[in-house]
Amino acid sequence: MSSELSHPTIKDGWFAEISDTMWPGQAMSLRVEKVLHVEKSKYQDVLVFKSTDYGNVLVLDGCIQCTERDEFSYQEMITHLALNSHPNPKRALVIGGGDGGVLREILKHSSVEEAWLCDIDETVIEVSKKYLPEMSSAYSNPRTKVHIGDGFKFLAEYKNHFDVIITDSSDPEGPAESLFQKPYFQLLKEALTDKGVITTQAENIWLHMDIISKLKKDCKEIFPVAEYAYTMIPTYPSGSIGFMVCSKDPQANVKSPVRYEWDDKFAEENLRYYNKSIHEASFVLPTFADKVLNRS
Repeated sequence: MSSELSHPTIKDGWFAEISDTMWPGQAMSLRVEKVLHVEKSKYQDVLVFKSTDYGNVLVLDGCIQCTERDEFSYQEMITHLALNSHPNPKRALVIGGGDGGVLREILKHSSVEEAWLCDIDETVIEVSKKYLPEMSSAYSNPRTKVHIGDGFKFLAEYKNHFDVIITDSSDPEGPAESLFQKPYFQLLKEALTDKGVITTQAENIWLHMDIISKLKKDCKEIFPVAEYAYTMIPTYPSGSIGFMVCSKDPQANVKSPVRYEWDDKFAEENLRYYNKSIHEASFVLPTFADKVLNRS
């Protein structure tokens, strides 16, 4: 008889997300119904558990990546802020995002002919297909193309190729650290077409203003347009997460959608968070953040 799975982050029926470097002095806890998967991949610790109130939860190296209950607020915003800031996106790329959520959102745009995903850890993809079926449904779509490997090497091979690139990374510790540094953003720019747009996961204004401030400064030195937006999401540290949205087009205004192809019926059935108004509102920052990021 097999014994039940266990994991060091789960004690007395509760998972706790603790990081003394990324969010000191606080923790996010979720009550666990059942541990579904525990594995050490080639790159990171992979945990999936069924929670009592947030559905299945994917955890990498002790940090929550997504839950079935609130993932849409992140996936929709990181995707549609970028694609609706491009006049006619045909080729889109996700760096990271092995859970498939961003791919799912990209494919809601009928103009997209190719939706690429490049992730270094195939284990995340396979685990997500099994335990996060709604998020990973896009892997079976004929427009989807998957490359398992290093994002830097992949980008270097595709100059002026993608209309939109979305970096769905974890926090700047371990494998994802280089995805927050200037050489990476230079590679992104070179891989974009003339009016190309990027979004990248850009941390939390309550916890990481130093990281965000440096990120925006670096992006402004590479892209003529670089703006910070954010979304609410209960299971990420401090309840929100941000995105850096950049364009190669000096005339672009990423703060307002340049296109919106969906009718009311499609939007009602397929979008749970994103809409035209929230696109614009997401760039309106609280005063303390606006002072640092937009007025300094």
